[in-house]
Amino acid sequence: MKPAQPHQFRLLRQRRYAPFFFTTFLGSMNDNVLKFSATLLLTYQLAVPWLPTTLVGPLLGAIFIAPSLLLSATFGQWADRCDLGWLIRLGKTLEVLMMALAAWALWQRDVPLILGCVLLCGVHVALFSTVRYAYIPQHLQAHELTGGNGVLEMGIFLAILMGTLAGGLLISPEVGGPWVVGLAIVAMAVLGRLTSQWVPSTPAVAPGLTIHWNPVAETWRNLRRCHEDRLMFTSMLGISWMWFFGAGFLAMFPALSKEVLNGQEGVASFLLVLTSLGIGGGALMCEGLSRGKVELGLVPLGALGMAVFAVEMSMAVHALEQAKALAGDRPAWTAAQFVANPAHWRFLVDLLLMAMSVGLFSVSLYAQMQARAEPSHRARIIAANNILNALFILLSAVVVGGLSALGLGMGPLFGALAVVHVVACSLAFAWQPIFVRQAVSWVRHRLGSQS
Repeated sequence: MKPAQPHQFRLLRQRRYAPFFFTTFLGSMNDNVLKFSATLLLTYQLAVPWLPTTLVGPLLGAIFIAPSLLLSATFGQWADRCDLGWLIRLGKTLEVLMMALAAWALWQRDVPLILGCVLLCGVHVALFSTVRYAYIPQHLQAHELTGGNGVLEMGIFLAILMGTLAGGLLISPEVGGPWVVGLAIVAMAVLGRLTSQWVPSTPAVAPGLTIHWNPVAETWRNLRRCHEDRLMFTSMLGISWMWFFGAGFLAMFPALSKEVLNGQEGVASFLLVLTSLGIGGGALMCEGLSRGKVELGLVPLGALGMAVFAVEMSMAVHALEQAKALAGDRPAWTAAQFVANPAHWRFLVDLLLMAMSVGLFSVSLYAQMQARAEPSHRARIIAANNILNALFILLSAVVVGGLSALGLGMGPLFGALAVVHVVACSLAFAWQPIFVRQAVSWVRHRLGSQS
C-alpha cells in the first residue's frame, strides 16, 4: 500500500523538518542582509580610494562565492562523517561569532574587516548549501522529497529576497545605518542558533571517512563517481544550468531597470521580488503536479516555459526600448508608477511566468539527485554540485559581461540567453531521453485524468 502523502506545508509543523527549515531560512536571510548592506555601504557611504564604487558589487560577489569553490569538497566530507544536527549547531554557533565581528566592522567602518566578514559569510553559505540538501533525504520519505525540496526552495528564495530588501532598508541613514544592521544580524544569528537546538540528531553515514584536504582532487573524484550514473549527472548539470540561467537574468536587472525601463531603484527591487515569488510559487506547484513522487517529466516542461517566456520577454524588452526612444526624456518611474502602467504588464507577466518555470525545472532535479546518490556519499556529491553551481554562475557573469561589452542591447541579450538555453537543454534531453518520455507520459496522464 502506498504511504500517505501529507501536504508539503504539514512538514512545517513537524520536528524533523520545521527547526531545520527555520534555521536555514534565518541563515540565508542573515547572509544576504550583511552582503547587500555592505555593498550599499561601500558604494554610497564609505568610499575608499583603493576600491572604486564600480567594482564593489563584482568584488563582493566574487568574495561571497569563492568559499563555495574552495571549501565545498571539504564540507561535503565532514557532512558525511559527522552528525548533521551537530554540524548545523556548530555552524550556527560560529555564525553568531561571525556576525558579532561583522557588526563591529560595520560600526567601526573598517573596510578590510567588512570584506573579511563577507568572505566568512561565504564560508557559512558553502557549509549550509551542502548540509541542507544532505539533511532532507535522511529525514523525509521518498514520496516527500519533492514537497520538502519545494518548500525549502521557496524558503531560500524568500530569505534571499527579504535579506536583500532588509539590508537595503536598514543601511540607509534615515533608518539607522550600520548600527541597526549590526544589531539585526547579531539578533538573527542568535535566533538561528536557538532554532538549531531543536534540529534532530542525524547520524553520520560514513563515520570512519578519511578527510582528503585537496579540494580539486576530491571534487574530481566525486564528479567521476557521479558520471557513472548518467541520470544523476544530468540532474546535477541541470541544477547548475538553472543557476547559470537565473544568474544571467538577475545580473541584468539593475541596468535593465535604469537604462531600459527608466525606473528608480525601487523598480529593480520589485523585479527581484517578482522573480523570487515566481520561483517560490513554481517550486511549491511541484508537489501537486508530481502527486508525491520524483517526477522527471516536470523538468522539460519547466525548460520549455523558461525558453518560451525568455523569448517573449526579449521581445517585450525590445518594444520597451523602442517606446523609450520615441518618448524622449521623462522622470524615472517609481515602483508603484511602473506597475500601474499597462505598457509594462506584458513584461511583468513574462518575468513571473519565466520565474515559475525555473521553479518547476529545478525542484525535481534536486529531488532526483538526492534520491539517486549513495547515502554514504550523498553530502560529497551535493558538495560537488555546489562547486559546479558556483562555476556556472561565474561563467554566466563572463558571458553576460562579454555580450554587453560587445554592445548587445537588453532585448537581444535576453534572446541570446534563451537560444543558449534551448541548445543546452536539447543536448541534455538527447543524452538522457527519459526526461522527454516522462514529460509525454505525464501530459498524457493528466489529459486522460481530466477527460
